[in-house]
Amino acid sequence: MSQPTPADTHRAYAAIFSGVVDGVAPDGWDAPAPVDGWAARDVVGHLVEWLPALLSSGSDVTLPPGPDAAEDPAAAWAHHRDAVQALLEDPRTPDRTLTNPHLGALPVDQAVDRFYSSDVLLHSWDLARATGQQVDLGEERCAAMLAGMEPLDEMLRQSGQYGPKVDVPADASAQDRLMGFIGRDPGFGG
Repeated sequence: MSQPTPADTHRAYAAIFSGVVDGVAPDGWDAPAPVDGWAARDVVGHLVEWLPALLSSGSDVTLPPGPDAAEDPAAAWAHHRDAVQALLEDPRTPDRTLTNPHLGALPVDQAVDRFYSSDVLLHSWDLARATGQQVDLGEERCAAMLAGMEPLDEMLRQSGQYGPKVDVPADASAQDRLMGFIGRDPGFGG
């Protein structure tokens, strides 16, 4: 079986996030999210803001601006999702380079795959829990992601991107163990 391409991975993870976005009630966008100080709309805002900034600061890629996530999170997400997918499906993208002082130089499609697509998956859980939904991120996927992150524990904590680990039972699901590892309480909103 062939390895999924960055476009394949983004399509799959974005579909999970889109399903959660579609399930948000009109009055649900201001609900508190599992990330301290964020509301549900902030989860979308984070995803639609940080990748364009990273790409424009370290490559020749400029994603087209879309709706404001503060005003219309669902429209902002749909626009951004489609722009990222188009970028990853563009046959020229693997030949474009992102240079960043923290990441070094790497092909744009690999940078999006390694740093952004996984963020979309993880924040699917945040948005679901903020808005009273359940989401299945896939046990195998969560176990693999957790196995890849655990050796980087100290570096990830120092980055400020993840809070302190939340203890979960050793026999908890891979999804709950992953959420605990990145500093989320698996019982939030559940």
